[in-house]
Amino acid sequence: MASNKILGIDLGTTNSAFAVMEGGDPEIIANAEGERTTPSVVAFTEDDERLVGKPAKNQAVQNPERTIQSIKRHMGEDDYTVEIEGEEYTPEEISAMILQKIKRDAEEYLGDEVEKAVITVPAYFSDRQRQATKDAGEIAGFEVERIVNEPTAASMAYGLDDESDQTVLVYDLGGGTFDVSILDLGGGVYEVVATNGDNDLGGDDWDQAIIDWLAEEFEDEHGIDLREDRQALQRLKDAAEEAKIELSSRKETEINLPFITATDDGPIHLEKSLTRAKFESLTEDLIERTVEPTEQALEDAGYEKSDIDEVLLVGGSTRMPQVEEKVEELTGQQPQKNVNPDEAVALGAAIQGGVLGGEVDDIVLLDVTPLSLGIEVKGGLFERLIEKNTTIPTEESKIFTTAADNQTTVQVRVFQGEREIAEENELLGEFHLTGIPPAPAGTPQIEVTFSIDENGIVNVSAEDKGSGESEEITIEGGAGLSDDEIERLQQEAEEHAEEDQKRRERIEARNTAEATIQRAEKLLEENDEQVDDDLRETIEAAIEDLEETIDDDEADAEEIETATEELSQELQEIGKQVYQQAEGAAGAGGAAGGAAGGAAGAGPGGMGGMGGGPNPGPGAGAGAGAGAGAAGAEDDEEYVDADFEDVDFDEDDEE
Repeated sequence: MASNKILGIDLGTTNSAFAVMEGGDPEIIANAEGERTTPSVVAFTEDDERLVGKPAKNQAVQNPERTIQSIKRHMGEDDYTVEIEGEEYTPEEISAMILQKIKRDAEEYLGDEVEKAVITVPAYFSDRQRQATKDAGEIAGFEVERIVNEPTAASMAYGLDDESDQTVLVYDLGGGTFDVSILDLGGGVYEVVATNGDNDLGGDDWDQAIIDWLAEEFEDEHGIDLREDRQALQRLKDAAEEAKIELSSRKETEINLPFITATDDGPIHLEKSLTRAKFESLTEDLIERTVEPTEQALEDAGYEKSDIDEVLLVGGSTRMPQVEEKVEELTGQQPQKNVNPDEAVALGAAIQGGVLGGEVDDIVLLDVTPLSLGIEVKGGLFERLIEKNTTIPTEESKIFTTAADNQTTVQVRVFQGEREIAEENELLGEFHLTGIPPAPAGTPQIEVTFSIDENGIVNVSAEDKGSGESEEITIEGGAGLSDDEIERLQQEAEEHAEEDQKRRERIEARNTAEATIQRAEKLLEENDEQVDDDLRETIEAAIEDLEETIDDDEADAEEIETATEELSQELQEIGKQVYQQAEGAAGAGGAAGGAAGGAAGAGPGGMGGMGGGPNPGPGAGAGAGAGAGAAGAEDDEEYVDADFEDVDFDEDDEE
């Protein structure tokens, strides 16, 4: 039975979180590992097992070539793929694997299927990136009810007094992106008035500064660049992240990486001390990159810093002291700290899910489009139809005409950005409007209409008012996934989930079998004199059969379980023989009972202490991919048409 809950998901660069409305309040859901955030990491082992989350992150040092991190930084890139063992994966597919784990863990928590979700994105994400995120959610099996800007979601989570009018600045520094938004709150209405940001700035960059410092210091001393060794580089990444976190609460930290590399003279260790002052000097340029977007957002909103009533910090990277100091410098006040910055976005997404699901009825969210939208006109200029920071949903139309006699076709090229030359902005898509009746230049009237829905997804249409001919396009993001492609990827994900389930069952059966063999060998050793030769030979044969079954790659879980049960049955005979030989002697009952109990514990039921019996709890699986735990694991056409122009232009201005 499907739950009517709408899951709120913060799909982050380094970590993700998810929440749901419970009893009128948003609640973070712990994942299968019992943690409130999930590393946004996917890995493929040499055995072709797929790991997601903490299990994937934990093995990254040993398996860096098959471990994928920070995939969010590539969302919406048409030509970006990750190749693993000859198979290519798009950012949408990798992100879907993370979302599949989130879906599975949420369903385990709620006890019902979860079909609907609100997924957040950086406020400065383009249409292409938003569409790619929506595609990822659909591949994972979600109905994506809404795409929400992260700072906007976070503001909802802080529980501000939204009955009194106030202006809020949200400073969101995550693992891979930076956003700042200005919101006006009042009467339960959250209205975003301006937003800005940098999609290539986040905590990963602070980590990289430490990595580069460590590598350069090491190279100066030993002549070896550790960044050229994938495994050593992964160890540097882990150490850098840990050092960054420690320096948020300490003045100095020690970085010790023994056996980081080796030469003919033997192993070399890395040992360095890093002070907070040194760290902040290494990253001063990074924190300065947050200044211009913050000031631009204030300018776009028409506010001075003295107009800001509250400042909210969002994203784990805001825990760094230098960030808080810079925010105080920029805004003139201390930020609020009453919500975990790692969880605020997911909590806000859950609240928005509650609004959409009817659980919350006193909040209205008015978000904005972060970048201007328009088309390319004569001379390659960018003609805006929708300005940045326009409240969405929205629709705008404008009349254009032709500049060439008898022109029957125009090419409409859609761009997003703030540059005046169209080609310097991001091309979202293009289409042709044909069937325009031949007429002198400037005669046809062509109406171009842009509409943006609540998710920030763009639809563009063009209509020749004379002939009635029209064309339209919904801008596709990322790889431009069609419904058929999404359905295909969903089917592949489901097939993979079934494969993972079978793999998990086999691994669990193998673990039980190996423990039973160990117990059998111990019982034989402990009761050497009491076990007759026939029983010993029978048990040793059963052990050999079970070992052969375990080693047979074609053997499934059921075959392993059957062979294990056969060995377990033979082990019961040890208890009987011990009892018979001890019958009548003092303490015979205790001796026999102990042996029999030990033999009985060798069966599948005795695996509880091994951390993954036949029916493991939520924390026993490794969270693998799509459904299971794994190992415990014409020359003119470069323009809209050179002859397609805004009718507002005077003839004297035409180029």
